[in-house]
Amino acid sequence: MLTIELANKSTVVLTGRFDASQVRQADPVFDSLEGNSIIDCKGLEYVSSAGIGVVLGTYKRLHEGGFTLRMINVNEHIRQVFRYAGLDQIISLEPG
Repeated sequence: MLTIELANKSTVVLTGRFDASQVRQADPVFDSLEGNSIIDCKGLEYVSSAGIGVVLGTYKRLHEGGFTLRMINVNEHIRQVFRYAGLDQIISLEPG
């Protein structure tokens, strides 16, 4: 189960497991992010390739507009997943 909270127009807070079953719920929230944005992963336990796809799509949209996407409070497991995919080269991953 995933809880997604839009803290403000540029910050999403994730708690739980972000997998394919959560994409439909996540898409509108991530699509609403504006400007330089943050994904707070303090409570994120797991992310699948589907979740990574949502994050990557959001990064691309924001980057095309000249903005950045950062992930904060990222635990070691999630950081490794993004590193293995090479996404740590384009998205800032800040430990929690």
